[in-house]
Amino acid sequence: MQKTVYEDYKYSVQDTARIYVGCKYTFGEFLEEEEILFKFRLVVQKYILPEADLGDTLETHLYYLTPDSFLVKLYRQMKAKVRVIVIEEKKPFLGIGVKGAGGKTGAERKKRYVTRQLTVEELASVPPGEKERQGYVIQELSVSKLALAAL
Repeated sequence: MQKTVYEDYKYSVQDTARIYVGCKYTFGEFLEEEEILFKFRLVVQKYILPEADLGDTLETHLYYLTPDSFLVKLYRQMKAKVRVIVIEEKKPFLGIGVKGAGGKTGAERKKRYVTRQLTVEELASVPPGEKERQGYVIQELSVSKLALAAL
């Protein structure tokens, strides 16, 4: 059996204001990655890693955060945002049961993937069961460089 490795979501990009990190990194890989800002790796090592495992991915860690966790407060201090893909039902054009554009009725609703940007607090406030039902896939974590420097 061949093990699949998702390299597409293992990246680090910076602009003048924020750091963007793909969420398929495990914490072990994250700490080894030289392209991720040193201060960010230090914060992860000092504050986040004691409550996580080196084998956990950022995606799993963020997915199961609870709203009352210390880490949610830490992410708020860093002005962290998470890019999430959600499955959403496309609403009918003229309403349920009424033939709209293309002759389709409201009963023929289509599902589509929508990308949303949430704060970590918003993400943590959604229970894991609801995340599962809505098909949440966490793609990216972004952190403010200025807020990170203030820590």
